[in-house]
Amino acid sequence: MPRGDKRSYTDKQKRQAEHIEEGYEDRGVSTEEAERRAWATVNKQTGGGKKSGSGRDQAENHASSRKGGRLGGRAQTTTSRSATAKKGWETRRKNARTEGGSSKRPKA
Repeated sequence: MPRGDKRSYTDKQKRQAEHIEEGYEDRGVSTEEAERRAWATVNKQTGGGKKSGSGRDQAENHASSRKGGRLGGRAQTTTSRSATAKKGWETRRKNARTEGGSSKRPKA
């Protein structure tokens, strides 16, 4: 069987790969890269094609998917938020000095 042949994958694995690929494309990843990442993810979770051979009864591992989902909605830390505010303040102060006035008022 040539490399890249998807015949040994189950229908469920093919559906999973399609769904994961759509998610990557929604985030702006190219079609080819999204497909490559999707199949790599399915292989990692399920152990590759499962239609024949040994190891078919191995449990699936979705730990990396869970981790990614938990990290995705995480809020900024207090330290990070403070650093961002300080950087913004410095930028506004610098711009006010170079422009000769407040950056809030538009120039007439």
